[in-house]
Amino acid sequence: MRDHRIGMIVPSSNLTMETELPRMLLARERVVPGERFTFHSSRMRMKHVTPEELVRMNAQTERASLELADARPDVVASACLVAIMAQGPGYHSSAEGQITGVLQGEGLDVPVVSSAGALLRALDAMGARRVAMITPYMKPLTRLVADYVEDAGVEVCDALSLEVSDNLAVAALDPDALREHWRRVDVRDADALVLSACVQMPSLAAIQPVEDAAGVPVLSAATATVFTILSELGLEPVVPDAGRLLGGEVRMAPGPRPTPEPVDAGTAPAPALPEPYPAAAQ
Repeated sequence: MRDHRIGMIVPSSNLTMETELPRMLLARERVVPGERFTFHSSRMRMKHVTPEELVRMNAQTERASLELADARPDVVASACLVAIMAQGPGYHSSAEGQITGVLQGEGLDVPVVSSAGALLRALDAMGARRVAMITPYMKPLTRLVADYVEDAGVEVCDALSLEVSDNLAVAALDPDALREHWRRVDVRDADALVLSACVQMPSLAAIQPVEDAAGVPVLSAATATVFTILSELGLEPVVPDAGRLLGGEVRMAPGPRPTPEPVDAGTAPAPALPEPYPAAAQ
């Protein structure tokens, strides 16, 4: 039996990352014998999904990374997609580099995954160039996320904002409601549907049913994070009933270690939000 220690950096109000990731990897244990996953978290304070709170949360990166380094995990996943995307296109590389630098300073050279980077890497591995998405965010934040994805070369052909700003309220959303919400999104020209572009919005229970109904591959920030974790550990990215991404057909080689970067002290002003994304007007 091989234990794989999964380190997670999560917002203090996040309930879903520590729920859906263990559920997926426990389901994997049932079909792939000889593996066991344990989970170890460090939290960064954030209650409301606003630009100001996201900047303050990012300023806690060094402390959270140091705490995880003490547990000597095999991989570290940073689990707030919008906190990274709110800082501007490509920021996931800097965020991963900051965590890498802290870990290496503690003598720990392990893969670092961000949910933002994982989503982009998963879409690339799937060959998805046009996506539709659902977010729990207010429309300006959905626009920001869509712009970030499009900067990486993936067109967002439609988006739906559920407009929930309180992070605990996002965690309380019923994943079964996504079985109807997706019908408000135009997926006719999409290569994939991102059912939850947020690791706090529960979606795991709906991934496979919506994929079966929609006729396009369906993924979430959480399934993309698991896909990337498994790929970085050199393990087959297979989780039952979690969509095509984790069905065993899609593969991805481990990436190079991020270039270590100094941790942002969090003194930068919160970024201005764009106008609502036009396709997110539902």
